[in-house]
Amino acid sequence: MDSPVKIPYQSFIEINRHSETPIYLQVANQLINAIQRGFLPFGTKLPGTRLFSEILEVHRNTAVAVYDELYAQGWVESLPNKGTFVIGSPHEKPVEVKNFEKNSLQNYPETTGFSFKTSNILDNPFEHSDCEYIFNDGIPDIRLTQIGQHSRFYSSILKRKSNQKMLGHYNHDGSEFFKQHLSHYLNLSRGLPISKNNLLITRSTEMSIYIVSQILLSEGDTVLIGALSYFSVNMIFQKSGVDIVSLPIDDEGIIVESVREACKKQRIRMLYLTPHHHYPTTVALSAQRRMELLELANEYGFIILEDDYDYEFHYDKSPILPLASADTNGMVIYIGSFGKSLAPGFRTGFIVAPENLMTEMRKYLGIIDRQGDILMERALGEMIEEGEIHRYLKKSLKVYQERRDHFALLLDEHLKGLIEFRKPSGGLAFWMEWKVPVNLMRLSRNCAQHNLFIPKTLLYQNRDLTAMRIGFGNLNAEEMERGIEILSKNVSDLM
Repeated sequence: MDSPVKIPYQSFIEINRHSETPIYLQVANQLINAIQRGFLPFGTKLPGTRLFSEILEVHRNTAVAVYDELYAQGWVESLPNKGTFVIGSPHEKPVEVKNFEKNSLQNYPETTGFSFKTSNILDNPFEHSDCEYIFNDGIPDIRLTQIGQHSRFYSSILKRKSNQKMLGHYNHDGSEFFKQHLSHYLNLSRGLPISKNNLLITRSTEMSIYIVSQILLSEGDTVLIGALSYFSVNMIFQKSGVDIVSLPIDDEGIIVESVREACKKQRIRMLYLTPHHHYPTTVALSAQRRMELLELANEYGFIILEDDYDYEFHYDKSPILPLASADTNGMVIYIGSFGKSLAPGFRTGFIVAPENLMTEMRKYLGIIDRQGDILMERALGEMIEEGEIHRYLKKSLKVYQERRDHFALLLDEHLKGLIEFRKPSGGLAFWMEWKVPVNLMRLSRNCAQHNLFIPKTLLYQNRDLTAMRIGFGNLNAEEMERGIEILSKNVSDLM
């Protein structure tokens, strides 16, 4: 057995005297780590508590507590008149202690010791930058949110004794109170004749689509999407192993005749739509085409997955009601987000579907999100009940409409003749098509050098198209002006 004096304990035991973790536990954990990794093999004799305390410069009582902890966890045994020894599998010969290197026990493995399947489908497409000015694809302005007031709703709910018991329970079905008020809200605002039994509460739109794809799509199924579509959704579909078929769109949304032709050629499982404002072009699907698509779904039996990602934001007139509001045969699954104009922590996603499908979806949600956030949902329900959501949305819509109009003026002023755009009737983004040849990736890099960040996910360029989707909702007037000035200048430099 190795002499305890030969082992350089100070080389691998580090004590942080400012840590909240007791010193004896710090030392014990590091000794256990050394035993597990073979630095202190079976039969290694540990120094006596007096000597050990001197080596580590700690109180002897601390050393005693360390050994007690090791003994309690079953790592060492104490033999009368012999000392304390590491427990483990015996060897024919005494095992030599390995050479220690400083911090060698703190090194976590750089790679796994096993193989696994990798995929680039779900590579994170989102970029981040420290630039002062940032264009995005249509995100609300966090500065407009009344975080203090929203937090008071949550704090009030948390303090109620009747609600505190919820903290000790799993509830993936969500708050019945919130679902009741949300179903009523969707009935009034979107014409959806549903009850709370038709709702599934999720964390986000992406989570909703993931659940839908896991339940309803199988490898080899065919899914129809617009020729330009939301990249995150495409990634989810690709991961499901389906065949994605892109169909042309125009100023009235997806072209119905192309859907019909696709149905004649092969069996279609699903059609994914963003009809309120098509992503990324912002065009609205016409009422006539909505009815035609419902008829096609009934005729050919494909699912319509309707993503109403920004229904809350409309300015010039009342928005066209969702396809789901006119669906009488159960062919439409409707997904959306609630509270998108609120602070991120107060937002939630939801799925609307017939009850038989909802039963299966709840099973799946119970696996991937067993806990849920029932207290937050309760807060959102009370915000609906007290009219807070309506008041806030009305106030914020006025600001966003002013920003939309100002952004359109800036585009006309600085980029007239270079781009084509249509002022959107809703949403928080513009779709801009370039009339002149511009390398968008180079433009993005040059703008970043002048403090304007344009993520690659906003750029659409191929042989037939050069376009950008630029959000305005997160920018005030000064930020818009500066951002467009930088964009305009760098376009001129490239021409």
